[in-house]
Amino acid sequence: MRDIISVHVGQAGCQIGVSCWELYCLEHGVDQCGYTAPMQEDLRPIDDNYATFFHETENGKHVPRTVLIDLEPSVIDDVRQGPYRALFYSDQLIYGKQDAANNYARGYYTVGKEKIAQAVEQIRKQTENCCLLSGFLIFHSFGGGTGSGFTSLIMEALAAEYAKKSKLQFIIYPSPRLSAAIVEPYNSILSSHSTIEYADCAFIVDNEAIYDICASNLEIDRPSYIHLNRILSQVISAITAPLRFDGIINVDLTEFQTNLVPYPRIHFPLITYAPFVPAHQMDREELSIATITNACFLPGNQLVKCDPTSGKYMACCMLYRGCIPPKDVNDAIHNIRKRGMMRFVNWCPTGFKVGINYQPPVCPSGSGLANVRAAVCMIANTTAIQEAWARLNRKFDMMYRKRAFVHWYTGEGMDQGEFVEAREDISALEKDYEEAGKDSTFTPTMANQMGGSPAMSSPESSFTSSHKSYSRQPSLSSSDTRDRRMSERMSDPRLNPDPRMCDRSSSHRMHSNDPRIADARIIDPQMLNPRLGDPRGLDSRMSSSESRANDRRISDPRMSRSKYSQ
Repeated sequence: MRDIISVHVGQAGCQIGVSCWELYCLEHGVDQCGYTAPMQEDLRPIDDNYATFFHETENGKHVPRTVLIDLEPSVIDDVRQGPYRALFYSDQLIYGKQDAANNYARGYYTVGKEKIAQAVEQIRKQTENCCLLSGFLIFHSFGGGTGSGFTSLIMEALAAEYAKKSKLQFIIYPSPRLSAAIVEPYNSILSSHSTIEYADCAFIVDNEAIYDICASNLEIDRPSYIHLNRILSQVISAITAPLRFDGIINVDLTEFQTNLVPYPRIHFPLITYAPFVPAHQMDREELSIATITNACFLPGNQLVKCDPTSGKYMACCMLYRGCIPPKDVNDAIHNIRKRGMMRFVNWCPTGFKVGINYQPPVCPSGSGLANVRAAVCMIANTTAIQEAWARLNRKFDMMYRKRAFVHWYTGEGMDQGEFVEAREDISALEKDYEEAGKDSTFTPTMANQMGGSPAMSSPESSFTSSHKSYSRQPSLSSSDTRDRRMSERMSDPRLNPDPRMCDRSSSHRMHSNDPRIADARIIDPQMLNPRLGDPRGLDSRMSSSESRANDRRISDPRMSRSKYSQ
């Protein structure tokens, strides 16, 4: 069994964590104190896969494999006084005395430095209780000071101590129109720059998209953060269900990375969930597999505000829950391809990864969601997410052009040059998505050079980022490479000076060693020294005697010194 450790950072991360562990307990039949509920034992057998998220003690208590961290005590106090206060141990709840005040620099340089050692030590204790650690799930927000700055410290520590383990992020992304802090663009750009090299995959959601889901799909007039967090917990549960329950096709953490991340920096997939059905309309809804699959491609079910039709899909992972026949899944995906509901890049021939899990979704009371027999979560890596990064970059530029609020960051020991470096890095990420969305050119000539037919060979694809270059070019033989380089050098006027200024000794060696040159009436350009200039300017009708005479004059050192030494 592979174990997963969840790390909840900041106010948003801790509140999402409470909703997630409430749902996990319902799915695994664990009560609020961590013990198995007797009534649920009689109704259904409890699966041993709870060990992925829970550690069972000697007295039978199931303790979550998690750490909740915040730099100010109010959010952690709510957890300690809430209905699930007996579920966690006291050392799993870490809090400080000072708030990061929506300042990335305070969470990274000053206040966060005081708590990073305690947080890393508690994470190490959780890893010691794991039989086989698979990876980490990090929950935080981009806009807050703790969620941005302190998360960067934690990601650096995890990358240093657990470099080979998977690290997946669930991030609250700044909304297009709703904002909890004015300096959200600063914190988001700085945090993205700090963690982009450490995270293997990052699932981003924004509150505005979830607000619209509550208003349009669930008919909730005044949604609260509890409604938003419970909707988000359903999505997280769908993503982690293949790790916890049995199914026909299960997807591991490493499979998410392998199938969704074509290049290391492009690891921000788009999440869509279906169905969103209000509890009072359950009897009137027809939820076939084709219906919920088609709903995943509607903008109203996305958890990030962007236009999916403006980009191209690089990879798509469909995670189904419930009693679902594989044939219905294959038919639904075939209809989507046939109707052209999504555009794939031409260098990704397959595109789809499917997971089917037997466990149906469970909804807590008061969430506004109906208990359905089947659900699907689509995780798609698409270039349309570039729109969200471009929107964030524009907001950053508007403030940084006036150097507004910068003094709050530099006053905490942060260098102002980090703003420019982080902005350039995210701008490069935006360009990376643009380059990845371009179609690759592939011709039959390339297929012949690669040693196969166009149908059997992989298309040429190249991708360049600001830090690394990832390319795959068709392999050429040594002779083809030599001919190509020679033709490039012959066509470059900078490499073709006056023939009279060439190196006579090298010309003589080449002419004297190859007997074909002396008797040839048409000079082969590949046999000449490229510094001799354009061979078409030479007399192609030169006889063999004239050629030998020229060789003797060239090889005479006296003539070379007298005529060309000046």
